Amino acid sequence: MEMQTALPEVIVERDGAIGRLRLNRPRALNSLNRAMIRTIDKALTEFERDPAIAAVFVTGEGERGLCAGGDIRMIYESGRLRPEEGAQFWREEFIVNSRISAYSKPYVAIMDGIVMGGGVGISAHGSHRITTERTRLAMPETGIGYFTDVGATWLLPRAPGEFGTYLGLTGRDIGAAAAIHARLADSFVPSEKIDELLVALGKLPPSATAEDVSAAIDAVSGEPPASALLGHLSLIERCFAFDTVEEILEALKGERSDFAQETLQLLKTRSAISLKLTLKMLRAGRMSATLNECLEREYAATIGMLSNPDFYEGVRAAVIDKDRNPRWSVGLEGVTSQVLARFERHEGAPLFAGG
Repeated sequence: MEMQTALPEVIVERDGAIGRLRLNRPRALNSLNRAMIRTIDKALTEFERDPAIAAVFVTGEGERGLCAGGDIRMIYESGRLRPEEGAQFWREEFIVNSRISAYSKPYVAIMDGIVMGGGVGISAHGSHRITTERTRLAMPETGIGYFTDVGATWLLPRAPGEFGTYLGLTGRDIGAAAAIHARLADSFVPSEKIDELLVALGKLPPSATAEDVSAAIDAVSGEPPASALLGHLSLIERCFAFDTVEEILEALKGERSDFAQETLQLLKTRSAISLKLTLKMLRAGRMSATLNECLEREYAATIGMLSNPDFYEGVRAAVIDKDRNPRWSVGLEGVTSQVLARFERHEGAPLFAGG
């Protein structure tokens, strides 16, 4: 009987002029571990140097999504005893996020199904970001005692108005139309046409430009399904324009709509540390000049997360015990500037030269 060789967790292939990255941990919703990050980084180097490759095409295996995020179970299990493992994972992940943003060739990400946390990091920084009717995109970190990372403190403040603030604080998942509105994605392609797009891209010559890639996408793209959430933009603009979480909650209390009250109740289930830290970092990101500046700030905060009890409690409730009932360590009134200062600096080397 012939033994079958297990496929790697990231399948690296060439298809005509396309370099393919297929995330291949479907049972874990393609969650990223350090080995996968290193494989992606190595493949990006090879594709960038290969004159026969015109563009990179990123997809997730399985039926459920591109990627549900980073391997927080690993960080939960190692964080207290071996904090250097979590720190190293985040360091390498954030460097790859930056690399994707600055990549010299078209980087096409298919944001099909679940695209959350680290999944946003390996897609929304790309040059060509494609949603489908199945897209469920979110930065859900405030629900696990964490904060919006992978460069989201750069991306979300650049959404129109306060929509990015809303997404970062609530962690709500959104579909194709809202993702495109938030400037986290560019195009809508029905999932049934993704294979057709891949064939078209594979036929491009190695000399193909970003405009050629865009034309191939436009040939199969269309209008995304309408988003009910986008009907609430004026309320979101009113309520999320404040620079403190307390003022945002007070503004929501003053609104009579069901949407405002549902949003208020949702925010009350989130970690107070996470809410205040996320808002502070989103506002800092709005004033930042580069993605790398935001990633440096985020990396310092991840080091603080390794000693944050809310992070361990949030992961326990969501991933380990799955009781969905986190008991946060402190309320909003207890999250002082001294508490937030723990997330502002670290002793190690910066992510980027000159950082």
